[in-house]
Amino acid sequence: MTRANRPRRVMILAGEASGDAHGARVATGIRDRWPGVEMVGLGGERMQAAGVRLLAGLDQLAVMGFAEVLKRLPFFRGLERRLKGMLDGGGLDMVLPVDYPGLNLRIAGHAAKRGIPVVYYIGPQVWAWRAGRARKLSRIANRIAVILPFEPELYRTHGGRAEFVGHPLLEDESPGEPERLAADLGFDTAVPVLAIFPGSREQELVRHAGPFAETALELERRISGLQVVVSKVPFLPRNVYRPFPFPLTEDGASLRALATAGLVKSGTSTLEAALSGMPFAVAYRTHPVTHFLARRLVRVPHISLANLVAEERVVPEFIQREAAPGRMADAIEPLLDTESPVRRRTLAGLARVRAALGSKGASSRVVDLVEDVLREVRCREVRA
Repeated sequence: MTRANRPRRVMILAGEASGDAHGARVATGIRDRWPGVEMVGLGGERMQAAGVRLLAGLDQLAVMGFAEVLKRLPFFRGLERRLKGMLDGGGLDMVLPVDYPGLNLRIAGHAAKRGIPVVYYIGPQVWAWRAGRARKLSRIANRIAVILPFEPELYRTHGGRAEFVGHPLLEDESPGEPERLAADLGFDTAVPVLAIFPGSREQELVRHAGPFAETALELERRISGLQVVVSKVPFLPRNVYRPFPFPLTEDGASLRALATAGLVKSGTSTLEAALSGMPFAVAYRTHPVTHFLARRLVRVPHISLANLVAEERVVPEFIQREAAPGRMADAIEPLLDTESPVRRRTLAGLARVRAALGSKGASSRVVDLVEDVLREVRCREVRA
């Protein structure tokens, strides 16, 4: 069977829960555009449901930080050898990495050496650290799909073909069902609700559970009748959340719609909170070694993506020892007051964040880029 008439084969690589969701949408778009496509890669349940045959799952891949990754090096080295072996074996039409820059950049580089086209979705955050990655990815990727409005120029200065496709979270938007969630929890919708989003990795929960729970308990002491609920990710067991003496929910969209304010760990969840219009504070604690190294490498003025997009401090941030219960409670307390000037200013800032993130349709635009690259490859083959 010739390359022209055999089913297309695409490798899609995601290593985190957010990448799994974004990759699944792209996989669905690829399958709709090319029925019979074969897809293989890394991801989670969503990508698997979208038709991707998984070589490793999120439970094996979702680690973060220098010290934490060191413990998993044998696994990652073995996985990298396996992926490169598949690239060496031929038969792949496209490699589509989704974020997760450590492993994905190495696989993308190997694909480029083998002449396999690369469309990189959610380019590495070169504006934060390791700016050399912009130069490297610009050299190896046929297209770079970026999701923040200021990112294309960072790659284009190195000759990269980068395009702002809009943020994929806009495709996730759901009004949720706050009334149903309130009924399920037995909450009074006339009383303030504090939402806790401690993270999607077990190591994050271990570090955040204590200070996040203590912050909520402090706010309960200050605000009569305050109702607190914790966001749980589906793939982590309930016992991991044992330090939280509050009800849990897996319905994040409904929780954001129900909440008066939130305490959110740094990451994509801050943009989810911003898009929902839920005022919040951001906090993050990591391994001391990871933080020590990050302080010398990271070049951004904020840890919250919402603040970075707004280019100003829209929501309060707390890092490492700053993430103390008393300090965080002080910042969140006025956000729970629907009449406070602090809350009104925060809501106005979140509206600016939303406006800067573009329009819906990121995954469809990524599939368009895939089609463009495949067309270019086909034209070169015909000319040859």
